[in-house]
Amino acid sequence: MLNTEKALEIARNVYGKYGVDVDAALTATAATPVSIHCWQGDDVAGFEAADGDLTGGIQSTGNYPGKARNIAELRADFEFAKTLIPGKKKFSLHAIYLDAGGKKVARNEIGPEHFASWIDWAKEQGLGLDYNPTFFSHPLSADGFTLSSDDEGIRKFWVEHGILSRKVSEAFGKATGQPSVINFWVPDGFKDTPVNRARKRENLARSYDEIFSEKISKEYNLDSVESKLFGIGLESCTIGSHEFYLGCAMKHGVLLTLDTGHFHPTEVVSDKISSTLQYIDGVMLHVSRPVRWDSDHVVILDDELKAIACEIHRGGYEKRVNIGLDFFDGSINRIAAWTMGTRNMQKAVLWANLEPVKMLQKFELEGDYTSRLAYLEELKTLPFGLVWNAYCEMQGVPAGDSWIPMMKKYEADVLSAR
Repeated sequence: MLNTEKALEIARNVYGKYGVDVDAALTATAATPVSIHCWQGDDVAGFEAADGDLTGGIQSTGNYPGKARNIAELRADFEFAKTLIPGKKKFSLHAIYLDAGGKKVARNEIGPEHFASWIDWAKEQGLGLDYNPTFFSHPLSADGFTLSSDDEGIRKFWVEHGILSRKVSEAFGKATGQPSVINFWVPDGFKDTPVNRARKRENLARSYDEIFSEKISKEYNLDSVESKLFGIGLESCTIGSHEFYLGCAMKHGVLLTLDTGHFHPTEVVSDKISSTLQYIDGVMLHVSRPVRWDSDHVVILDDELKAIACEIHRGGYEKRVNIGLDFFDGSINRIAAWTMGTRNMQKAVLWANLEPVKMLQKFELEGDYTSRLAYLEELKTLPFGLVWNAYCEMQGVPAGDSWIPMMKKYEADVLSAR
Protein backbone atom coordinates (compact mmCIF):
# COMPACT_ATOMS: atom_id res chain seq x y z
CA MET A 1 0.00 0.00 0.00
CA LEU A 2 1.21 3.49 -0.84
CA ASN A 3 2.19 5.63 2.12
CA THR A 4 0.18 8.77 2.74
CA GLU A 5 2.64 11.24 1.26
CA LYS A 6 3.20 9.19 -1.89
CA ALA A 7 -0.53 8.77 -2.37
CA LEU A 8 -1.10 12.49 -1.97
CA GLU A 9 1.68 13.28 -4.41
CA ILE A 10 -0.03 11.14 -7.05
CA ALA A 11 -3.44 12.63 -6.31
CA ARG A 12 -2.13 16.21 -6.34
CA ASN A 13 -0.67 15.65 -9.80
CA VAL A 14 -3.80 14.02 -11.21
CA TYR A 15 -6.37 16.41 -9.74
CA GLY A 16 -4.08 19.38 -10.27
CA LYS A 17 -4.43 18.85 -14.00
CA TYR A 18 -8.04 19.98 -13.60
CA GLY A 19 -7.25 22.91 -11.33
CA VAL A 20 -8.17 21.14 -8.07
CA ASP A 21 -6.18 21.83 -4.90
CA VAL A 22 -6.21 18.49 -3.07
CA ASP A 23 -4.92 19.94 0.20
CA ALA A 24 -7.65 22.60 0.20
CA ALA A 25 -10.22 19.86 -0.40
CA LEU A 26 -8.90 17.90 2.57
CA THR A 27 -9.04 20.96 4.80
CA ALA A 28 -12.59 21.84 3.73
CA THR A 29 -13.81 18.29 4.30
CA ALA A 30 -12.28 18.14 7.78
CA ALA A 31 -14.06 21.39 8.69
CA THR A 32 -17.51 20.19 7.57
CA PRO A 33 -19.53 18.97 10.56
CA VAL A 34 -21.79 15.95 10.19
CA SER A 35 -24.53 15.55 12.81
CA ILE A 36 -24.78 11.90 13.83
CA HIS A 37 -28.09 10.71 15.24
CA CYS A 38 -28.23 9.00 18.62
CA TRP A 39 -31.23 6.84 17.72
CA GLN A 40 -29.28 4.43 15.47
CA GLY A 41 -27.61 3.10 18.62
CA ASP A 42 -30.74 1.74 20.32
CA ASP A 43 -33.47 1.53 17.65
CA VAL A 44 -35.17 4.78 18.73
CA ALA A 45 -35.99 3.43 22.20
CA GLY A 46 -34.73 6.34 24.31
CA PHE A 47 -34.43 6.57 28.07
CA GLU A 48 -37.76 7.70 29.41
CA ALA A 49 -38.55 5.95 32.68
CA ALA A 50 -41.49 4.03 31.21
CA ASP A 51 -40.80 1.90 28.16
CA GLY A 52 -43.24 2.10 25.28
CA ASP A 53 -43.68 1.07 21.67
CA LEU A 54 -42.18 3.05 18.80
CA THR A 55 -45.10 4.84 17.17
CA GLY A 56 -45.71 7.71 14.78
CA GLY A 57 -45.52 5.92 11.45
CA ILE A 58 -41.86 4.96 11.87
CA GLN A 59 -40.27 1.60 12.54
CA SER A 60 -36.86 0.10 13.24
CA THR A 61 -36.61 -3.47 12.01
CA GLY A 62 -34.32 -6.29 13.03
CA ASN A 63 -33.08 -7.62 16.33
CA TYR A 64 -29.30 -7.74 15.94
CA PRO A 65 -27.75 -8.51 19.34
CA GLY A 66 -25.90 -5.97 21.44
CA LYS A 67 -27.94 -2.77 21.19
CA ALA A 68 -27.39 -0.09 23.80
CA ARG A 69 -29.71 -0.52 26.80
CA ASN A 70 -28.85 2.59 28.78
CA ILE A 71 -27.11 5.95 28.52
CA ALA A 72 -23.69 4.61 29.52
CA GLU A 73 -23.77 1.91 26.82
CA LEU A 74 -24.99 4.32 24.15
CA ARG A 75 -22.20 6.76 24.95
CA ALA A 76 -19.57 4.02 25.03
CA ASP A 77 -20.73 2.67 21.68
CA PHE A 78 -20.62 6.08 20.08
CA GLU A 79 -17.23 6.87 21.59
CA PHE A 80 -15.91 3.74 19.91
CA ALA A 81 -17.63 4.55 16.60
CA LYS A 82 -16.11 8.02 16.81
CA THR A 83 -12.61 6.49 16.68
CA LEU A 84 -13.50 5.01 13.27
CA ILE A 85 -15.03 8.16 11.76
CA PRO A 86 -12.96 11.08 10.44
CA GLY A 87 -13.93 14.74 10.40
CA LYS A 88 -15.86 17.17 12.55
CA LYS A 89 -18.85 15.66 14.32
CA LYS A 90 -21.99 16.68 16.16
CA PHE A 91 -24.32 14.40 18.12
CA SER A 92 -28.06 14.71 17.62
CA LEU A 93 -30.33 13.90 20.57
CA HIS A 94 -34.08 13.31 20.77
CA ALA A 95 -36.03 14.48 23.82
CA ILE A 96 -36.61 10.86 24.88
CA TYR A 97 -32.85 10.48 25.45
CA LEU A 98 -32.94 12.72 28.51
CA ASP A 99 -30.94 11.82 31.60
CA ALA A 100 -33.40 12.25 34.49
CA GLY A 101 -31.81 9.74 36.84
CA GLY A 102 -34.56 7.22 36.24
CA LYS A 103 -37.34 9.64 37.18
CA LYS A 104 -40.40 10.06 35.00
CA VAL A 105 -40.49 13.55 33.45
CA ALA A 106 -43.46 14.71 31.40
CA ARG A 107 -42.58 15.83 27.88
CA ASN A 108 -43.94 19.30 28.62
CA GLU A 109 -41.59 19.58 31.60
CA ILE A 110 -38.32 18.55 29.96
CA GLY A 111 -35.66 21.25 30.30
CA PRO A 112 -31.90 21.81 29.95
CA GLU A 113 -31.30 20.33 33.41
CA HIS A 114 -32.32 16.92 32.08
CA PHE A 115 -29.48 17.04 29.55
CA ALA A 116 -26.74 18.36 31.83
CA SER A 117 -24.80 15.10 31.71
CA TRP A 118 -25.08 15.03 27.92
CA ILE A 119 -23.66 18.55 27.73
CA ASP A 120 -20.73 17.56 29.96
CA TRP A 121 -20.13 14.46 27.86
CA ALA A 122 -20.26 16.36 24.58
CA LYS A 123 -17.75 18.90 25.83
CA GLU A 124 -15.41 16.12 26.95
CA GLN A 125 -15.73 14.47 23.53
CA GLY A 126 -15.32 17.70 21.58
CA LEU A 127 -18.76 17.35 20.01
CA GLY A 128 -21.42 19.84 19.05
CA LEU A 129 -25.02 18.94 19.91
CA ASP A 130 -28.29 19.10 17.97
CA TYR A 131 -31.78 18.47 19.35
CA ASN A 132 -35.14 17.01 18.36
CA PRO A 133 -38.42 17.31 20.28
CA THR A 134 -40.12 13.89 20.41
CA PHE A 135 -43.72 14.05 19.18
CA PHE A 136 -44.21 10.27 18.94
CA SER A 137 -44.27 7.19 21.18
CA HIS A 138 -46.53 8.82 23.75
CA PRO A 139 -50.13 8.36 24.97
CA LEU A 140 -51.01 11.88 23.81
CA SER A 141 -49.90 11.07 20.26
CA ALA A 142 -51.78 7.78 20.08
CA ASP A 143 -54.63 9.12 17.91
CA GLY A 144 -52.15 10.36 15.30
CA PHE A 145 -52.29 14.07 16.13
CA THR A 146 -50.07 16.32 18.25
CA LEU A 147 -49.55 19.96 17.26
CA SER A 148 -52.49 19.70 14.86
CA SER A 149 -54.88 18.11 17.38
CA ASP A 150 -58.42 19.40 17.69
CA ASP A 151 -58.22 18.65 21.41
CA GLU A 152 -56.92 21.94 22.80
CA GLY A 153 -55.44 20.26 25.87
CA ILE A 154 -53.41 17.85 23.75
CA ARG A 155 -52.34 20.58 21.34
CA LYS A 156 -51.22 22.82 24.22
CA PHE A 157 -49.28 19.95 25.78
CA TRP A 158 -47.24 19.54 22.63
CA VAL A 159 -46.81 23.28 22.14
CA GLU A 160 -45.33 23.42 25.64
CA HIS A 161 -43.00 20.57 24.70
CA GLY A 162 -41.88 22.51 21.65
CA ILE A 163 -41.29 25.74 23.57
CA LEU A 164 -39.23 24.01 26.27
CA SER A 165 -37.31 22.07 23.61
CA ARG A 166 -36.03 25.32 22.15
CA LYS A 167 -34.64 26.14 25.59
CA VAL A 168 -32.78 22.83 25.62
CA SER A 169 -31.36 23.56 22.18
CA GLU A 170 -30.32 27.05 23.26
CA ALA A 171 -28.50 25.55 26.25
CA PHE A 172 -26.69 23.14 23.92
CA GLY A 173 -25.49 26.01 21.76
CA LYS A 174 -24.31 28.09 24.70
CA ALA A 175 -22.44 25.19 26.29
CA THR A 176 -20.71 23.83 23.20
CA GLY A 177 -19.99 27.10 21.40
CA GLN A 178 -21.73 25.79 18.27
CA PRO A 179 -25.33 26.56 17.25
CA SER A 180 -27.67 23.68 17.98
CA VAL A 181 -30.11 22.83 15.20
CA ILE A 182 -33.48 21.89 16.69
CA ASN A 183 -35.57 19.90 14.24
CA PHE A 184 -39.37 19.90 14.47
CA TRP A 185 -41.05 16.86 12.95
CA VAL A 186 -44.52 15.66 13.89
CA PRO A 187 -46.15 12.46 12.61
CA ASP A 188 -49.65 13.96 12.37
CA GLY A 189 -51.82 12.50 9.63
CA PHE A 190 -54.77 10.34 8.52
CA LYS A 191 -54.80 6.69 7.54
CA ASP A 192 -57.70 7.31 5.15
CA THR A 193 -58.71 10.31 3.08
CA PRO A 194 -59.88 13.25 5.25
CA VAL A 195 -62.56 15.76 4.36
CA ASN A 196 -61.12 18.66 6.35
CA ARG A 197 -57.37 18.91 5.88
CA ALA A 198 -57.59 22.65 6.30
CA ARG A 199 -58.65 22.55 9.96
CA LYS A 200 -55.72 20.35 10.95
CA ARG A 201 -53.26 22.54 9.05
CA GLU A 202 -54.71 25.65 10.66
CA ASN A 203 -54.11 24.04 14.05
CA LEU A 204 -50.55 23.13 13.10
CA ALA A 205 -49.81 26.63 11.82
CA ARG A 206 -51.20 28.15 15.02
CA SER A 207 -49.03 25.84 17.10
CA TYR A 208 -45.86 26.97 15.31
CA ASP A 209 -46.89 30.60 15.73
CA GLU A 210 -46.91 29.95 19.46
CA ILE A 211 -43.71 27.85 19.55
CA PHE A 212 -41.68 30.38 17.58
CA SER A 213 -43.13 33.47 19.25
CA GLU A 214 -40.06 33.92 21.47
CA LYS A 215 -36.93 34.97 19.63
CA ILE A 216 -33.79 33.00 20.49
CA SER A 217 -30.38 34.06 19.22
CA LYS A 218 -29.25 32.11 16.18
CA GLU A 219 -25.80 32.14 17.73
CA TYR A 220 -27.09 29.35 19.95
CA ASN A 221 -30.24 27.91 18.40
CA LEU A 222 -31.31 27.28 14.81
CA ASP A 223 -34.94 26.22 14.41
CA SER A 224 -35.80 23.85 11.56
CA VAL A 225 -39.05 22.26 10.36
CA GLU A 226 -39.40 18.94 8.54
CA SER A 227 -42.02 17.58 6.19
CA LYS A 228 -42.89 13.99 5.35
CA LEU A 229 -44.76 12.25 2.56
CA PHE A 230 -46.50 9.58 4.67
CA GLY A 231 -45.99 7.10 7.49
CA ILE A 232 -47.20 3.64 8.48
CA GLY A 233 -50.84 4.05 9.47
CA LEU A 234 -50.81 7.61 8.14
CA GLU A 235 -50.79 6.85 4.43
CA SER A 236 -53.48 9.15 3.02
CA CYS A 237 -52.67 12.58 4.40
CA THR A 238 -49.69 14.07 6.19
CA ILE A 239 -50.63 17.36 7.82
CA GLY A 240 -47.06 18.68 7.69
CA SER A 241 -46.50 18.42 3.95
CA HIS A 242 -43.52 19.86 2.06
CA GLU A 243 -45.57 22.83 0.91
CA PHE A 244 -46.77 23.51 4.45
CA TYR A 245 -43.28 23.55 5.89
CA LEU A 246 -41.77 25.55 3.06
CA GLY A 247 -44.28 28.28 3.88
CA CYS A 248 -43.69 27.86 7.61
CA ALA A 249 -39.92 28.25 7.16
CA MET A 250 -40.40 31.41 5.10
CA LYS A 251 -42.91 32.91 7.55
CA HIS A 252 -40.84 32.33 10.68
CA GLY A 253 -37.37 32.73 9.20
CA VAL A 254 -36.29 29.21 10.20
CA LEU A 255 -34.48 26.42 8.43
CA LEU A 256 -36.19 23.82 6.26
CA THR A 257 -35.26 20.19 6.90
CA LEU A 258 -35.01 18.08 3.76
CA ASP A 259 -35.07 14.35 4.55
CA THR A 260 -33.96 12.20 1.64
CA GLY A 261 -36.70 9.66 2.38
CA HIS A 262 -39.61 12.06 2.75
CA PHE A 263 -40.52 12.61 -0.88
CA HIS A 264 -41.92 10.69 -3.84
CA PRO A 265 -39.52 8.06 -5.27
CA THR A 266 -38.86 10.18 -8.36
CA GLU A 267 -37.97 13.29 -6.32
CA VAL A 268 -34.40 13.95 -5.20
CA VAL A 269 -33.28 16.27 -2.42
CA SER A 270 -30.20 17.33 -4.40
CA ASP A 271 -32.51 19.21 -6.78
CA LYS A 272 -34.34 20.96 -3.94
CA ILE A 273 -31.34 22.57 -2.24
CA SER A 274 -30.71 25.44 -4.63
CA SER A 275 -34.45 26.00 -5.14
CA THR A 276 -35.32 26.41 -1.46
CA LEU A 277 -32.22 28.46 -0.68
CA GLN A 278 -33.44 31.19 -3.03
CA TYR A 279 -36.08 32.05 -0.43
CA ILE A 280 -35.03 30.71 2.99
CA ASP A 281 -31.95 31.26 5.10
CA GLY A 282 -30.77 27.69 5.35
CA VAL A 283 -31.42 23.99 5.13
CA MET A 284 -31.00 21.07 7.50
CA LEU A 285 -30.41 17.73 5.79
CA HIS A 286 -31.55 14.42 7.19
CA VAL A 287 -29.67 11.97 5.03
CA SER A 288 -30.85 8.38 4.92
CA ARG A 289 -31.37 5.82 2.15
CA PRO A 290 -34.98 5.17 1.19
CA VAL A 291 -35.68 1.78 -0.35
CA ARG A 292 -39.14 2.00 -1.93
CA TRP A 293 -40.24 4.33 0.88
CA ASP A 294 -38.88 6.16 3.91
CA SER A 295 -37.25 3.00 5.24
CA ASP A 296 -34.18 4.70 6.69
CA HIS A 297 -31.51 2.33 5.45
CA VAL A 298 -27.85 3.00 6.18
CA VAL A 299 -26.39 5.63 3.88
CA ILE A 300 -24.26 4.29 1.03
CA LEU A 301 -22.05 6.20 -1.40
CA ASP A 302 -24.59 6.28 -4.21
CA ASP A 303 -25.15 8.83 -6.96
CA GLU A 304 -27.70 10.84 -4.97
CA LEU A 305 -25.42 11.16 -1.95
CA LYS A 306 -22.67 12.51 -4.20
CA ALA A 307 -25.18 14.78 -5.93
CA ILE A 308 -26.28 16.26 -2.60
CA ALA A 309 -22.70 17.02 -1.58
CA CYS A 310 -21.84 18.39 -5.02
CA GLU A 311 -24.91 20.65 -5.04
CA ILE A 312 -23.80 22.16 -1.74
CA HIS A 313 -20.27 22.75 -3.01
CA ARG A 314 -21.23 23.94 -6.49
CA GLY A 315 -23.63 26.51 -5.05
CA GLY A 316 -21.25 27.68 -2.35
CA TYR A 317 -23.82 26.70 0.27
CA GLU A 318 -21.45 25.22 2.83
CA LYS A 319 -22.43 27.74 5.51
CA ARG A 320 -26.16 27.52 4.77
CA VAL A 321 -26.62 23.75 4.71
CA ASN A 322 -26.36 21.69 7.89
CA ILE A 323 -25.65 18.01 7.26
CA GLY A 324 -27.32 15.49 9.54
CA LEU A 325 -27.97 11.75 9.29
CA ASP A 326 -31.21 9.92 9.99
CA PHE A 327 -31.34 6.14 9.64
CA PHE A 328 -32.01 3.31 12.07
CA ASP A 329 -31.26 -0.24 11.09
CA GLY A 330 -31.57 -2.85 13.81
CA SER A 331 -30.75 -5.76 11.50
CA ILE A 332 -26.96 -5.20 11.48
CA ASN A 333 -24.27 -4.16 13.94
CA ARG A 334 -25.41 -0.69 14.97
CA ILE A 335 -21.89 0.68 15.43
CA ALA A 336 -21.07 -0.48 11.91
CA ALA A 337 -24.19 1.33 10.70
CA TRP A 338 -23.09 4.57 12.36
CA THR A 339 -19.58 4.15 10.97
CA MET A 340 -20.51 3.25 7.40
CA GLY A 341 -23.18 5.90 7.10
CA THR A 342 -21.02 8.72 8.44
CA ARG A 343 -17.89 7.68 6.54
CA ASN A 344 -19.96 7.59 3.35
CA MET A 345 -21.34 11.07 4.02
CA GLN A 346 -17.78 12.27 4.55
CA LYS A 347 -16.69 10.53 1.34
CA ALA A 348 -19.40 12.40 -0.55
CA VAL A 349 -18.24 15.72 0.92
CA LEU A 350 -14.65 14.97 -0.07
CA TRP A 351 -15.78 13.87 -3.53
CA ALA A 352 -17.55 17.21 -3.98
CA ASN A 353 -14.56 19.18 -2.72
CA LEU A 354 -12.37 17.42 -5.29
CA GLU A 355 -14.64 18.34 -8.19
CA PRO A 356 -13.24 20.96 -10.62
CA VAL A 357 -16.28 23.19 -10.28
CA LYS A 358 -14.82 26.24 -11.99
CA MET A 359 -13.84 24.26 -15.07
CA LEU A 360 -17.20 22.50 -15.33
CA GLN A 361 -19.22 25.65 -14.78
CA LYS A 362 -17.14 27.45 -17.42
CA PHE A 363 -18.08 24.78 -19.96
CA GLU A 364 -21.72 25.16 -18.99
CA LEU A 365 -21.65 28.95 -19.23
CA GLU A 366 -20.12 28.69 -22.70
CA GLY A 367 -22.76 26.20 -23.80
CA ASP A 368 -20.15 23.47 -24.24
CA TYR A 369 -22.31 20.70 -22.84
CA THR A 370 -20.28 18.05 -24.65
CA SER A 371 -17.17 18.88 -22.64
CA ARG A 372 -19.23 19.17 -19.46
CA LEU A 373 -20.55 15.62 -19.82
CA ALA A 374 -17.26 14.18 -21.05
CA TYR A 375 -15.29 15.52 -18.10
CA LEU A 376 -17.97 14.58 -15.55
CA GLU A 377 -17.57 11.00 -16.76
CA GLU A 378 -13.77 11.07 -16.78
CA LEU A 379 -13.71 12.41 -13.21
CA LYS A 380 -15.35 9.20 -11.98
CA THR A 381 -12.15 7.22 -12.46
CA LEU A 382 -9.71 9.66 -10.84
CA PRO A 383 -7.83 8.30 -7.78
CA PHE A 384 -10.38 9.34 -5.19
CA GLY A 385 -9.59 6.34 -3.02
CA LEU A 386 -6.01 7.52 -2.53
CA VAL A 387 -7.21 10.86 -1.22
CA TRP A 388 -9.83 9.28 1.04
CA ASN A 389 -7.34 6.90 2.64
CA ALA A 390 -4.87 9.73 3.14
CA TYR A 391 -7.64 11.82 4.70
CA CYS A 392 -8.47 9.05 7.17
CA GLU A 393 -4.82 8.62 8.15
CA MET A 394 -4.41 12.37 8.61
CA GLN A 395 -7.51 12.34 10.83
CA GLY A 396 -6.12 9.49 12.93
CA VAL A 397 -8.79 6.92 12.02
CA PRO A 398 -8.52 3.62 10.13
CA ALA A 399 -8.13 3.87 6.35
CA GLY A 400 -9.74 1.54 3.87
CA ASP A 401 -11.34 -1.55 5.34
CA SER A 402 -9.10 -1.69 8.40
CA TRP A 403 -11.96 -0.40 10.60
CA ILE A 404 -13.97 -3.60 10.06
CA PRO A 405 -11.86 -5.99 12.20
CA MET A 406 -11.73 -3.30 14.90
CA MET A 407 -15.52 -3.13 14.90
CA LYS A 408 -15.75 -6.93 15.00
CA LYS A 409 -13.42 -7.07 18.00
CA TYR A 410 -15.58 -4.52 19.87
CA GLU A 411 -18.61 -6.65 19.08
CA ALA A 412 -16.92 -9.76 20.44
CA ASP A 413 -15.50 -8.05 23.53
CA VAL A 414 -18.38 -5.70 24.45
CA LEU A 415 -21.63 -6.18 22.54
CA SER A 416 -21.78 -9.98 22.88
CA ALA A 417 -21.88 -9.63 26.65
CA ARG A 418 -25.16 -7.69 26.62
